[in-house]
Amino acid sequence: MKTMKLLKAEKEDFERVRGFYHSLIDTMRERGLPVTWVKDIYPSPDFLRESIAAGDLYMACLGEGGERKPAKSASIAAVMVLNHSCNDEYHTVQWGRELKDPAVMVVHALGVHPDFGGKGIGREMINAAREKALEAGAKALRLDVLKSNERAKNLYIRCGLTYRGTVQLYYENTGRQEFEMYEYLLPE
Repeated sequence: MKTMKLLKAEKEDFERVRGFYHSLIDTMRERGLPVTWVKDIYPSPDFLRESIAAGDLYMACLGEGGERKPAKSASIAAVMVLNHSCNDEYHTVQWGRELKDPAVMVVHALGVHPDFGGKGIGREMINAAREKALEAGAKALRLDVLKSNERAKNLYIRCGLTYRGTVQLYYENTGRQEFEMYEYLLPE
């Protein structure tokens, strides 16, 4: 499979991105897949707008027949936010390297629409996140995942991320829950 090129979302993409998350949530529920995201709670419209404005929101678009193209009419297959922001509890984890926040790229709200599942898009998104982190001069890529999200945890392990511990995190959509922390160390 050809390496995916991400599109940085622009202001006019907001409704498409918001619609992507709504459709992802609805489709997961319809298919009986576990979903903890709640429409307009996580990810919230403010989070999406702020991430787009900061240039941190990336979307993977697929055209008709699976052909990859950046056309505005293409289907959004996956979305993620990459930035240096993290929950305070990230600082309690025993990471592989002690790093200040600017040296760490954090993946947020990574979602692959179920209609595009099983096509390696999740792996491509993690690979693209690593590339973006390297370009930004980061020394590590980190993320958290709800302890019960086996599919995502398996993806992260297959992509070479290392489990670094379990911590209690608070998010509006889940309340205080146990999350597993994962890290990929980048070359120094």
